[in-house]
Amino acid sequence: MAPRFDLVGMVVADMARTLAFYRRLGLDIPADADHQPHVEVTLPGGLRLAWDTEDTIRSFDPEWQPAPANAGRVALAFDCGTPDQVDAVYAELTGAGYHGQLPPFDAFWGQRYASVHDPDGTGIDLFARQPGATTD
Repeated sequence: MAPRFDLVGMVVADMARTLAFYRRLGLDIPADADHQPHVEVTLPGGLRLAWDTEDTIRSFDPEWQPAPANAGRVALAFDCGTPDQVDAVYAELTGAGYHGQLPPFDAFWGQRYASVHDPDGTGIDLFARQPGATTD
């Protein structure tokens, strides 16, 4: 399976403030999401938009640092279909010389997960649901 663009993820310093902004743009985000470490919505057409707090990112990538104030904080996520395909896509990209930020690992949230950077430094997350993992 070729990787399928699935999710745009953003790292936020203040979840409530960020979600208030996106609610003003018309996204239907529950009020109780303001204090969650991870929030996502499915957009028309199926693409998902997600926000994670800085602490959430540091929980699995302790070396993560926020981008400079004038840089973006967006990561694009690609569903690779299977855990083995996460490993294969990561190996292909890093083998081609792209920076591997996080080698593939089995994440506590039920996915095989890895991160690479595009040529401009944008985070590209590769993932696949682990067999038997449940959805929220």
